[in-house]
Amino acid sequence: MSVQSLYTAATGMESLQSKLNVIANNLANVNTTGFKSDRANFEDLFYRHEVFPGAQDAASNYTPTGTHVGLGVRMQSTQTNFQQGAFQETGGPLDLAIEGKGFLIVIDPVTNQNLYTRAGNLSVNAQNQLVVGSAQTGRLVNPQIQFPQDAIGISISPDGRVFYQQPGNPQLQQAGQLQLALFQNPEGLLKLGENLYAETIASGSPIQGVPGTQGLGVLRQGFLELSNVEPVRELIDLITTQRSFEMNSQVIEAGNNILQTITNLARR
Repeated sequence: MSVQSLYTAATGMESLQSKLNVIANNLANVNTTGFKSDRANFEDLFYRHEVFPGAQDAASNYTPTGTHVGLGVRMQSTQTNFQQGAFQETGGPLDLAIEGKGFLIVIDPVTNQNLYTRAGNLSVNAQNQLVVGSAQTGRLVNPQIQFPQDAIGISISPDGRVFYQQPGNPQLQQAGQLQLALFQNPEGLLKLGENLYAETIASGSPIQGVPGTQGLGVLRQGFLELSNVEPVRELIDLITTQRSFEMNSQVIEAGNNILQTITNLARR
C-alpha cells in the first residue's frame, strides 16, 4: 500500500508541474499582443476495485457501495480562453484591434497556407505589401494588399477597407479589403507560436468574410488587443498549485517513512 501511495503522489506532482508550466506561460505572455491564456484540466486515473458496488454480502444482500482505490491523476487537456482582451490605444495607422471573435488571415511563406492571428500589429514591407509585423518572418495578409510607392495617410475602416492618399491628391484611394476568419471551435486551433494559429479538424473550417458581418467582429485602427491574462487570478492559481505540490511531496515522504519502518521491522 505504501509503495502505491508513492506512485499515486508522483502522478499528482507530475500533473501539478504541468499546471505550473501552463501558469508560467500565461504570466510570461501577460504583455503579448493578442495572447489568449490557457487553463489546465485534470482527470483521475483508473481504479483498483477490491469490492464492486452491488456485490452480495454473506446474507445475500446487495452492497450499496464498493471499495476502490484511485491510482492518481493526469492532465486531461489545456483549454484556451478566447475572451476579448483589453484595448490599448497606440495611434499607429497600421495597428488593428479586432473587436469580436474573428482572426486576421496571413499567408505562411513556407507552405503558402493560411494561418490565423489576433495580433494586429501590421507593417509594410520593402515591396509596399501589408504584412504582420515581425523581425523573423514576413507574412502577407490575405487577401493581399499592396500600396503604391508614394502612398501616404493610410486608413483602415471598421469593415476592413484599406485606403491611402497620394501627394497632391486629397481623394482617398482604396488599396484593398481585409477579411477575418471565424471558427466554430477556436479551442481546437493548433498553437504555432509567434501569435499564430493553424486550422485543424477539431477547429473546423474557417468562416471567412468582411469584418462586421457573420459575427466576425470589426476592426479598430490605432489600437492593439492586449493579452487576456489576469495576473491576480494566475498568482492565486500559482499559490494553490504550489501548496498542492507540497502536499503530494509530503505523501511521498510519509510513504517512504512507512516503507523504511517496515524494512527495519523485517530485519529484526
